[in-house]
Amino acid sequence: MVIRVAVVGATGRMGRLAQRLIDESDDLALHAAISSKDSLDALAGADVVFDVTVPAVSPGIVNAALDRGIPVLVGTSGWTAERITTLRRRVQDAAPGVVIIPNFSLGSALATAFSVLAAPWFDFIEIVESHHAGKVDSPSGTAIRTAELIGEARANVGPVAAPHADQRARGQQVASVPIHSLRHDGLSARQEVVFGGTGETLRLVHDTHSDASYEAGILLGLRAAANTEGVIVGLDRLLDLGLPR
Repeated sequence: MVIRVAVVGATGRMGRLAQRLIDESDDLALHAAISSKDSLDALAGADVVFDVTVPAVSPGIVNAALDRGIPVLVGTSGWTAERITTLRRRVQDAAPGVVIIPNFSLGSALATAFSVLAAPWFDFIEIVESHHAGKVDSPSGTAIRTAELIGEARANVGPVAAPHADQRARGQQVASVPIHSLRHDGLSARQEVVFGGTGETLRLVHDTHSDASYEAGILLGLRAAANTEGVIVGLDRLLDLGLPR
């Protein structure tokens, strides 16, 4: 069976990448390539909607797809725990479902999993994430998810040590984890999670060198979204890395 995909955000970098991958796949077909200027009526008839827009627009895309009975793969940042909770109330455990993947890189998913494993063992944890100057949101969706999962992993030991939260230079706290965001020309994507303990530090770093790192994750997400129920968050869920939902 061929999965018909409507790409919303088709003129952006990820939208163009998705269209190429769809064109090259035997089991995927491009149903519609939708830009910010196009009507969402073009979603009708698609098997999956792939949202790669911007945080302010993304919830409207998801709701428009669900209104039409179409499952959604979300590749847009900005889906915080609060926003996802609201979405879960609407979707429950029924179809069509929504798959939210802040980062389609396998290495990024593994780095987050390793961070969750280390989280209960260090009281000082901070995240430094760097992206190209054109990235409109900060912190990144990957950093937010990493911090939220670290917070869950520390449920029995308490929040991380992050004094002087009133000082903006100490970072924006998510689930008690300070996050520092860099947006520069010349950068692609990097996330570094720094763990501090008595007499030692541990650094978990993931670098993205090209968009090729996202290809396998995008294809996996599109195929999974076509038959999903409820809300699934994170590439790690599709890879069954054992992280919390």
